[in-house]
Amino acid sequence: MNERPFVLTIAGFDPSGGAGLLSDIKTFEANQVYGLGVCTALTVQHENQFDSVQWVDNELIIKQAKLLFEKYSIQYVKIGLVKSLDDLAEIITALLLWNLDVIIVWDPILKASAGFNFHDEINVNTLKTILKHIYVLTPNLPEANLLINDSINTEQKALILAENCAVLLKGGHGDLDESKDLLFYRNHRVEYLAKRIIHGEKHGSGCVLSSAITANLAKGFPLEKACEEAKKYITAFLGSNDSLLGYHHFNSKIVS
Repeated sequence: MNERPFVLTIAGFDPSGGAGLLSDIKTFEANQVYGLGVCTALTVQHENQFDSVQWVDNELIIKQAKLLFEKYSIQYVKIGLVKSLDDLAEIITALLLWNLDVIIVWDPILKASAGFNFHDEINVNTLKTILKHIYVLTPNLPEANLLINDSINTEQKALILAENCAVLLKGGHGDLDESKDLLFYRNHRVEYLAKRIIHGEKHGSGCVLSSAITANLAKGFPLEKACEEAKKYITAFLGSNDSLLGYHHFNSKIVS
């Protein structure tokens, strides 16, 4: 039996376990990779309410990650909630110093599902510099609209972002009968469709999807297949119950 690859999440702590660090670790473990975690923020929230956030100092974030890189072979990193783009750029610089070939999946959390805004202004130059070091970016429709402040449609915005890295545009906020995610990379456009689930809205669903992609990349799947498997996982997660807190499923068919 092969050892599971180590996968790191750098994300915020949500006490409800529905999003952020705890959700990422649950997703990693359910997808048969070993989850490591670095905390970027302490939040006061649950699935219905967001009260406040206390940011972890960036120096401490980097110290947390550095010790893990010294101990474990880490090739894949998922990044979620970070205080600012400048802090994110500093974190990425450190990751590349420890492993020049590290694969980074960035879920650009700009607003909490309970309504709290984390970032109101995006520095275009800083964003472009960051994206050059990202393997795949996973914005939902509102996040893509915030990242590119223009009057063009959301798919065109995703194409602009994809000039720098692969982009999976998540369609969960759409109004179609099917949830359609779009992957843009290397001049390819790939659609992932799933029937929209009644009562399928879940707190932290974006965290789960991006973490599932990261886990599948760590298991050796190419990007298209990693996104396909992650789409299956998130669909099961969304349909797991009628509440806002989803259940994570273990699929014995894909155990190594």
